Amino acid sequence: MRTKHALTADDAHKMMAACKAEAAKNNWKVTIAILDDSGALLLLERLDGAGPMSAEVAIGKGRTAAMSGRPSKFFEDRVKERPAFITYPAAVMFQGGLPIIHQGQCVGGIGVSGVQSHEDEQVAKAGVDALS
Repeated sequence: MRTKHALTADDAHKMMAACKAEAAKNNWKVTIAILDDSGALLLLERLDGAGPMSAEVAIGKGRTAAMSGRPSKFFEDRVKERPAFITYPAAVMFQGGLPIIHQGQCVGGIGVSGVQSHEDEQVAKAGVDALS
């Protein structure tokens, strides 16, 4: 039987703090979602001023990254090449979701929504980097 790594509550809070710091540094009003490898929500924070829809989008981006082990931008790019890819189940195909990889295993995902997609990803990256 193999050993499977998993995110802890402390990991999630550490990543959330790093994401919030990156958002605050840039004065970005975003929602940040941290999910486990099954796509289950561990932590969500909608910063003051973030739009109501940003919560659902952040969760979707994070879930896509967690369950696929790929950045959500991968799917955005794939749809441009092959439009039929839009039928991929449960994928949110906007940049801003990143997988959390530990020792070669995907242990979860971070999704961010509220600003430009590349800026959302910048915030998510700060969270991923916090565990490095």
